[in-house]
Amino acid sequence: MRRALLRTVGLLGVLGVFLHLPLSAQDTFELEVYPYATAHRGEWELEAYVNHLSRGTTVFDGPVAPTDDQWRFAAQVTRGISDHWEVAGYVLGAQVPGYGLEYAGWRARTRVRAPETWRLPVNLGFAVEIESARPLFSESARKLEFVPILERQIAGVQLILNPTIEHHMAGPENGEWEFEPRARLAFPVGNVTLGFEYHGGWGEIGNFKAGSQQVHQFYPTADFELPGEVELHLGVGFGATTSGDQLVFKTRFEMPLGGQR
Repeated sequence: MRRALLRTVGLLGVLGVFLHLPLSAQDTFELEVYPYATAHRGEWELEAYVNHLSRGTTVFDGPVAPTDDQWRFAAQVTRGISDHWEVAGYVLGAQVPGYGLEYAGWRARTRVRAPETWRLPVNLGFAVEIESARPLFSESARKLEFVPILERQIAGVQLILNPTIEHHMAGPENGEWEFEPRARLAFPVGNVTLGFEYHGGWGEIGNFKAGSQQVHQFYPTADFELPGEVELHLGVGFGATTSGDQLVFKTRFEMPLGGQR
């Protein structure tokens, strides 16, 4: 009992550190904290993201368009290679005021997880993602993302940490490394899972932004199980500083496409 209590306090302490550090940017195409679970061997899954940046930035940042009133979309197909390894591909799009419907780029991701037989104190996973983006949406044409995944169930409450590192491989930020942590707390209430998420980034490692340049976003969320094994995720994000997007509505649909489950 005492060890479990100490682990709980320690994990919450790590989450508290993440929530009080200076941040600079988020990915608003795919607003998800990656879980430990992966698709099973031979399983296909489809995920669709629809996010509305209701109150966003209002001026251009170099070639990057203002985000105010943008709709952002992502379609993802995932394949389970083994019970502990999956691969996924994304297509990104957006409805941009003054431009209309625009193709935004693509992503590819691989994700692995440690088997339960290892009996680790926390469930561990790791994801690597590459992105190609158009200038209208990012100053970096290509980026790599490295996502450690730490997940733990404590008295029915799910805690997930994604201490993400992003590497820019093109553009004015070429060669820079940024730290962009994400975190999630969730617990079931009847047939609904309620959650609270945090999405952010510190900016360049070793040269963190400060003051009004910081961006903090917090998302109350709800997840629903729909007929046909469809999962619906809803969230509303609030910016805690004057920089970045101030109000974001996010949705995610997930459904099986066939194969072994």
